[in-house]
Amino acid sequence: MYEYLKYDLSEGVATISLNRPEVYNALNNEITFELQAALKEVKKNNEVRVVVLTGEGKAFCSGQDLKASAAEPNRSFSDSIHKRYNPIIKAIRKMPKPVICKLNGVAAGAGCSFAIACDIVVAAESAKLIEVFVNIGLVLDSGSSYFLPRLLGSAKSFELATMGTRVSGKEAEIIGLVNKCVPDTELDAAVKAYTDYYAKAPTKAIGLMKKMLNKSQNATLSEMLDYEAYNQDIAGGTHDHKEGVQAFLEKRVPEFKGH
Repeated sequence: MYEYLKYDLSEGVATISLNRPEVYNALNNEITFELQAALKEVKKNNEVRVVVLTGEGKAFCSGQDLKASAAEPNRSFSDSIHKRYNPIIKAIRKMPKPVICKLNGVAAGAGCSFAIACDIVVAAESAKLIEVFVNIGLVLDSGSSYFLPRLLGSAKSFELATMGTRVSGKEAEIIGLVNKCVPDTELDAAVKAYTDYYAKAPTKAIGLMKKMLNKSQNATLSEMLDYEAYNQDIAGGTHDHKEGVQAFLEKRVPEFKGH
């Protein structure tokens, strides 16, 4: 179905793998549009309860394919960002299901942005995150200027952005840039622990909580109190809420359906 992606759906888990390993999954026009299409597919597919984004080969994503962009010397940077990159970031953040980044290797530039836009990032010890834009005289894009200070604070974000600092998987875990860092041989199992949970979780409620946490970044306490009440009404009308209460009363494990 895709030329530059691998797509797999199994037991509620949709895995999207960037598949240009020969160039460390660098981003050309085609792969970015395919990724947009894949994210639309998993959003509308009710069988999907959790999404995993990863890369084939040694890297997660090395960012923009500079050889491809050199073939378009007169291209508009802003047009490329608006058409190719921003829709991907918005799709990840608006996805009404958890998106897990399986960070299997280097994430540089826009690839780093893709990783930190995900809800949960599980990194291999060999993984590296690099906001590499400054090394070619460019600025942060694809949401990094939004996510970095919210994850790390202003001072550390400035350092990583303006020095192009290479952050190891373990250091990224310590400073809060990723959720978890594990030995490379344990990466699959660590991601599976998350997907096993989310594939059986109350997906509708989790999607609502994701919306709430997104909104809280730029909202007052009063606004969030009202928004919580609004979303609680929605959650309270779901099958999974009724199942959760029934399971509690019957002292059994709930069987959530995701709606």
